[in-house]
Amino acid sequence: MLRDSVEVGGRTRTYTVVGGPSKNLVLVFHGSKQNGRKHRDVTGALFDKLPAVVVYLDGYRGNWNDARRESGFPARVENIDDVGFVRAVIAELTASHGVDPEKVFAIGYSNGGQMVMRLAHEAPGLLAGAAVVAATMPVAESFLFADAPPAPLPVLLIHGTKDPIVSYHGGAPGWLTRTVFKFGGRSLSVPETAAYFAARNGITAAAASTRLPVTPGGGTSVERTEYREPGRPPVALYTVHGGGHTIPGPRRAPAAFIVGRTSSDVDTAELVTDFFGLTG
Repeated sequence: MLRDSVEVGGRTRTYTVVGGPSKNLVLVFHGSKQNGRKHRDVTGALFDKLPAVVVYLDGYRGNWNDARRESGFPARVENIDDVGFVRAVIAELTASHGVDPEKVFAIGYSNGGQMVMRLAHEAPGLLAGAAVVAATMPVAESFLFADAPPAPLPVLLIHGTKDPIVSYHGGAPGWLTRTVFKFGGRSLSVPETAAYFAARNGITAAAASTRLPVTPGGGTSVERTEYREPGRPPVALYTVHGGGHTIPGPRRAPAAFIVGRTSSDVDTAELVTDFFGLTG
């Protein structure tokens, strides 16, 4: 594990590198009020096992400048250049670890998921695939890059139906969430988010859904909805019925009474590996 830094916009930005050697690079974006190391800890280093060089990036004062107009945390208010930060990290690791800049993937949780969606819109071609956990697409009037031209990209979405912070059904956040996490505006529902990315990828075929095996006693179940069409990047949505604002896998999130249940029916790292076809 290597702690490193890079200068971007007159600021020292930090990140932690694990794994490798590999041509694949996976960027991991934490949620609000975290940093890369904290996110790695609370997920039980879940993504360390990916066949890739894995980088846990640190947001600015616990957040990412995620392009939601109504966000009120410092990264957004000060318009921190997080896209520049990502570009700089990719350049550094291309030079130091021999990763292939055509094989850069991103995983974002919550505010980090919003950041990944920003990258998908503002920096077309930068990512080879995007995984978004517990985050939904802002409606056009709440998103700074709503008019960005379509840039087809494989997208994996994971979201719990009982998420108390980012509602599966979309809309505006509640007063407590707005106050604690300092974001507002309205968002699409999770199914609408999946359909949005499928449309950006030019997929016109109907989605196909499958119920996955259930872990006894876990209190959750998972439904996979896939948008696939020959010649188009796929979109997959894993709906975690009964799941909370959590990342599915073997490690239960702390403070379950606040964030809800963590599903062990699927493993997010395995979903990412399979969906993007990662190999060592």
